[in-house]
Amino acid sequence: MTGEYKILYQGGTGEIVEKKSRFIATTKPVKSEEEALAFIEEMRKKYWDATHNCSAFVIGRDNKIQRCSDDGEPGQTAGKPMLDVLLGEGIHDACVVVTRYFGGTLLGTGGLVRAYSKAAQEGLLASRVVTKKPAKEIQITTDYNGVGKIQYIAGQMDIKALDSQYTEQVVFSFLVPLEMAESFISKVTEGTNGRSQIEEKSCVYYGISEKELILFPESLEI
Repeated sequence: MTGEYKILYQGGTGEIVEKKSRFIATTKPVKSEEEALAFIEEMRKKYWDATHNCSAFVIGRDNKIQRCSDDGEPGQTAGKPMLDVLLGEGIHDACVVVTRYFGGTLLGTGGLVRAYSKAAQEGLLASRVVTKKPAKEIQITTDYNGVGKIQYIAGQMDIKALDSQYTEQVVFSFLVPLEMAESFISKVTEGTNGRSQIEEKSCVYYGISEKELILFPESLEI
């Protein structure tokens, strides 16, 4: 599978107040159940005096691992609504802990579901979510006559240049979205009259967040 999917890239903290009860949502990227459980324990220690520390996490691009905990709240009123928020947003590799300080007024089951859901959403709003997209690194070697045409094609297709080296020849390295790779190669070949040497390198995942290009370390198989 090589489609795009969303991950929690950077955690954050959000807070809401419902009838004087404080709900503090903290999120963190996690790659394994062990990482998620360690984070949950970390939050328990940080908020040791809280009434509840409820949690939910999803791991894997197919959500192979899904867990949630009500931590003493009535069944299905905390962890499950938080898990539903993660799944509803389509976010993977994420853990959220919602800490509650009881304010003295009971919220009822419906009120708890709404509060924990809203808190989880606030936590995500304070986080950085990145869409991981598949791409191919394509290296093009050309003479100086082909430089302008290649740059024009890349600009028209909004393809990012990772590197360029100018010596006797010019070597470009482009990050090309997987679905555009064939078209890009075809246009460069035509635009330079077949005089460019084109080499397809590794396939990777990338993302863009706050105008920052992010390359993820794992490669993908095509």
